[in-house]
Amino acid sequence: MTEKLFALDIGTRSVIGIILEVNQDHYHVTDILIKEHKERAMVDGQIHNVLYVAELITEIKAQLEKKHGPLTKVNVAAAGRSLKTEQASVTINIKNRPIFTEEDIARLELQAVQQAQTQLLQQKEDGKINHYYCVGYSVLYYRLDGEEIGSLLDQQGDEATVEVIATFLPRVVVESLLAALKRANLEMEALTLEPIAAINVLIPSTMRRLNVALVDIGAGTSDIAITDKSTIVAYGMVPTAGDEITEALSDHYLLDFPVAEIAKRQMHTEEQIAIQDILGFDEFHPREEVLAAIMPAIENLATSIGNEILRLNNHVAPKAVMLVGGGSLTPNLTEELCKVLNLPPNRVAVRGIDAIQNLTKDEEIPVTPELVTPIGIAIAAKKAPIHYMTITVNEQIVRLFELKEMTVADAFLAANIRAKQLYGKPGHGLSLTVNGQDIFIPGEHGQPATILVNGEEASTKTLIKSSDRIELIEGKDGQPATATIRDIVDGASSLSIIIQGTPYAIEPNVLVNGEIACMEQQLKDRDVITFETVNTIEEVFHHTNNSEYIHKLGAFFVHIDGKPTMLPEFSAQLFVNGKPAKLHYPIQNGDRITFEQGMLPTAQLIANSLNINLEDKMLVTFQNERIELSKVAREVVVNGTVVQPNATILNGVTLQFKEKDLSKWIYQDVFRFSNWQLPVAFKGQFNILRNGEPSSFDAEIFGGDVLEIQLIEQPVSSIT
Repeated sequence: MTEKLFALDIGTRSVIGIILEVNQDHYHVTDILIKEHKERAMVDGQIHNVLYVAELITEIKAQLEKKHGPLTKVNVAAAGRSLKTEQASVTINIKNRPIFTEEDIARLELQAVQQAQTQLLQQKEDGKINHYYCVGYSVLYYRLDGEEIGSLLDQQGDEATVEVIATFLPRVVVESLLAALKRANLEMEALTLEPIAAINVLIPSTMRRLNVALVDIGAGTSDIAITDKSTIVAYGMVPTAGDEITEALSDHYLLDFPVAEIAKRQMHTEEQIAIQDILGFDEFHPREEVLAAIMPAIENLATSIGNEILRLNNHVAPKAVMLVGGGSLTPNLTEELCKVLNLPPNRVAVRGIDAIQNLTKDEEIPVTPELVTPIGIAIAAKKAPIHYMTITVNEQIVRLFELKEMTVADAFLAANIRAKQLYGKPGHGLSLTVNGQDIFIPGEHGQPATILVNGEEASTKTLIKSSDRIELIEGKDGQPATATIRDIVDGASSLSIIIQGTPYAIEPNVLVNGEIACMEQQLKDRDVITFETVNTIEEVFHHTNNSEYIHKLGAFFVHIDGKPTMLPEFSAQLFVNGKPAKLHYPIQNGDRITFEQGMLPTAQLIANSLNINLEDKMLVTFQNERIELSKVAREVVVNGTVVQPNATILNGVTLQFKEKDLSKWIYQDVFRFSNWQLPVAFKGQFNILRNGEPSSFDAEIFGGDVLEIQLIEQPVSSIT
């Protein structure tokens, strides 16, 4: 049985009506009617004057009804140029979280799509989330800790980033279409998107696994759709199309715009282009000359389309490009587009209605690429119509267009479920100031929310159908951050030290909000922590209440003649791990500190150290006996008091060596140290000898001298 379809392609410049007969899988075009807008009723694919558009639709409907009978239902499409494309990225903190799962990635992508939606709304004063339907999105890249990565699956790190390019259909576009059809007494039988309509008839579903770009080049805009992996992954539009070529002709040859449009069309069939400029002069120009004049505009058109294709396709050229629409007939456009995309010539081609499978037409209907989209609208309405679907999200009824295979994520977008609701709230963090630096300790991550579709556990990627019931059970909130002073103070700040065999555990000196605190104290938000670490041997002695060691280890010195004199041989010796050290040396965990205390010296030892003689001693031999002569050469005065040579001298005292008797030794001094005396009954003379030589009692003597008093007895007188 033959079925008749009525379709409308409502464009910026004109409205095309088409009658299509369907017999099983065969399609036959029986009539096409094109009427241009009398006024500017359409802007960028959106109806701005419903009354004017409805009037033109009514005219087309009435004219077609004369030949084909009553028309009550119509298939229409939303213009590709009305789609809004937005790029957005989202970065989240994943530190201390489990490895990334596919569901985590899906929820992150959803958050990026919602960010794109938010950016789109910021361009509108009265924008609301439900004013836009998300048609689709593709991921541009993932990043882990700032580095681009192929996939986040099973990854761990500090930060995860995803950037997407998302496409949205303004709700007002659909509503204005419905309003115009209602005024023309027509009911919308099915809705599709123009890029989808063209793709459905030119690219069979079996080919959509290939990365192919379809470009519909109209008068004012060029609409782009990209297929890959069996679906449409991206949509785009550039505000450059056939009119730019017409304007280039008009500017170069001073032509009225309609005349320039006719001249542009002649270039497809004529070698000599006939034109009449605004001054009324008729001219003929060779086609090659005209082509050279408009070549910069053609190159600009190819560059604009090529760059947008690359942007939508992750900066990679697709496998092939198909061109449809009236602007696709622009001379040399395919060659220039090949250059921009770096594709071979046989990978960019213009496709007309003759490329549509199982399609025939009446003879009077031309084979032209500008009719691909209107025919595609009619066929798409039969093969792949877009329906409204109604679902329930957390008891809220949500209606959305079934623009593709719909998922839970699409439902969440339509129901204004924010991506943040897909996880429990993170626990409160701690903001602390540590030694003047602000640090933040995050709370525990929230648990993922549970998604149920018709009572069964699901994910954001789960496919949905009309009447499904979706329930989002909020995830458990994360625990607030907790920390002790020990958690934030470097572990190396705590030391275990042994001093003279006694072990000590040394912790930093810590103040919290100006008060002394212990290492196990729990911290609160906005606490101010200051701490001082123990770094040197001297600081260790202070910290362990062993400050007396510092005094003992001080250098031994005395003041002589008002000047300090260091005597290191009487100072204590400090050792770390058996090696000589000083108080300012750094200390490390596990060090053993020992010292050897110096004995306090006597006055005599100090004098010896300074090469000062307190006594003047000398050995001589007198009357065959070894005798030591001694006398006090200098007195020792400590802090003004005379002390004995064996007196102990304390560190830091004032010491004086006062000269006492520095006179020379003479012969008669020996008698003070000798018990020798002249015999009582001795009568006679004696000789004073020094080293066998005559001497005298006041003569100077020296150590080692041999002294002798030689007695000479008087002879006894005889009595007669």
